Amino acid sequence: MNRRQWLKSTSLGGSLALFGGMHIANALILEETIKFNPRPFSKLIRLSSNENPYGPSKKVREAIISSFDHSCRYPYAYADELAEILAKKEGVTKDHIIICGGSTEGLKITGLTFASNGGEIIAGKPTFLAMMTYAKQWGATINWVPVGEDKGYDMSEIEKRISSKTKLVFLCNPNNPTSTILPSQKLMDFCDTISNKTILFSDEAYYDYIDEPNYPSMVELVKKDKNVIVSRTFSKVYGMAGMRIGYLIAKPALTQKLRKNMVAYSNVPAIAAAKTALNDKEFYEFSLQKTREAKEMIYKTLDTFELPYVKSNTNFIFFKTGKDIRTLHKEMMDKGVLIGRPFPPFFNWCRISTGTTEEVTLFTKALSNIYQ
Repeated sequence: MNRRQWLKSTSLGGSLALFGGMHIANALILEETIKFNPRPFSKLIRLSSNENPYGPSKKVREAIISSFDHSCRYPYAYADELAEILAKKEGVTKDHIIICGGSTEGLKITGLTFASNGGEIIAGKPTFLAMMTYAKQWGATINWVPVGEDKGYDMSEIEKRISSKTKLVFLCNPNNPTSTILPSQKLMDFCDTISNKTILFSDEAYYDYIDEPNYPSMVELVKKDKNVIVSRTFSKVYGMAGMRIGYLIAKPALTQKLRKNMVAYSNVPAIAAAKTALNDKEFYEFSLQKTREAKEMIYKTLDTFELPYVKSNTNFIFFKTGKDIRTLHKEMMDKGVLIGRPFPPFFNWCRISTGTTEEVTLFTKALSNIYQ
């Protein structure tokens, strides 16, 4: 089912104009909520967007308030200060760093910069769509490679499909929505090989949640001057999805091209928040621990009802529903819980985000009522 068919099936096609520039997935969720559930949107348990409900931390909130005195100023100088901090953190120089409006802006401008006007992007399916959806609007073509039986990337098939038309290979690692990671022992060689043929984009939005010791980041290839772009975000473990701030790491030859297509940038409060968040180690560890606890609660419930799932490397779990996700979506909303949208072609799988302990308890209760 394509997007148009999905819209038609939920009677949304004629109403999306109400949402202006709102991302299609968010518009779908909000319309679904209005149509099928009498509860106000703000009253639903929102386990649909992989947010960290514990953030921002207290220290970050204080930094945001303090930044108001500088919010009359343009953000460029403040962004430069953050870029210096991030460069030191990543082990590169400042000209390797681009501060953007969430990692989503970085994804979009990369697709526009390198794959517009007929350029090809190779990407796994399903995955996070921001780059591909945006690039298609500028004439890019997408070469989809279905994930394997284990829901992980088919690395050999991705490499085999690279041709002279290929401008980018997009990896979301850990992947959204499957929560899988590429095998660490093969990852570096695989990405190195790809970067010798085309540009590799590694979306590492969920990198902080990986529990495997010494799991490599593709920033290591950036340091070797490879054709690699890495995206990071403050939206997940730092609990700042609403602040819209992220960054790219790439060699200067690539960042120079990317800067020409910057659109949104970020803002002074978000920059102040990011600087503080990087030093708030206590909240960082707290967020990771609460995510682990929430996943264990969800695993236990799924095991009770023998619902298969992928062991997660993120702050969400992808599980097999045994029924159409659109049916389960409505059933869960009736019980006050918002779950993830459909991810074609896996219409009998569900992505559930980790919320607070109380929210996950309500999710498990709602799921139990449906599957008992």
